[in-house]
Amino acid sequence: MTRIIPSRYELLAPAGQPDCVRAALNNGADSIYLGMKALNARRNAKNFDYSQLKETVEYCHLNGAKVYLTLNPIAFDEERKQVIETLQQACELGLDAVIVQDIGVASLVKQVAPELRLHGSTQMSIHTRKGAEFLKEQGFSRVVLSREMSLEEIRNVAKAGIELEAFVHGALCMCVSGQCYMSGMLGGRSANRGMC
Repeated sequence: MTRIIPSRYELLAPAGQPDCVRAALNNGADSIYLGMKALNARRNAKNFDYSQLKETVEYCHLNGAKVYLTLNPIAFDEERKQVIETLQQACELGLDAVIVQDIGVASLVKQVAPELRLHGSTQMSIHTRKGAEFLKEQGFSRVVLSREMSLEEIRNVAKAGIELEAFVHGALCMCVSGQCYMSGMLGGRSANRGMC
């Protein structure tokens, strides 16, 4: 297969269920992001249990692809133990990074899984150079930019010296990235809890 994307770029694809992993890699993805059955912002996807995640990580790594775990809803205090268990599993399995929205979850990552790379979720609404610099100072290695940004705005944020990730398909949502209250207001299903 001939690559048309320069090597400094990474083609990242979502995998809402195990079947999507092979499709992503067969179509040129360098990495995938996915969530487990709980604690992710796509609760309506089939997602992965521990054994499926283990198989997926092994398959991706054998094929030279990275796996990023979405641990990106706002977490409640009573979910702390579950967050820690999920982080421990991520370390056991050798995941390449964890994508978070909640600064409290990021703090837990640094405490219990400091070897895991931190990516700031698009739900954090990072759309300025200062925002990206803040995440870099907090130990994040990558920021997933707000979906509404122009190329000129992205170029400016790139000066922060942190890896940038941008959605190329555009937002499939009526809300601004990270400001996911519309679904909660209209239907009682909070997007910040993965229910939109």
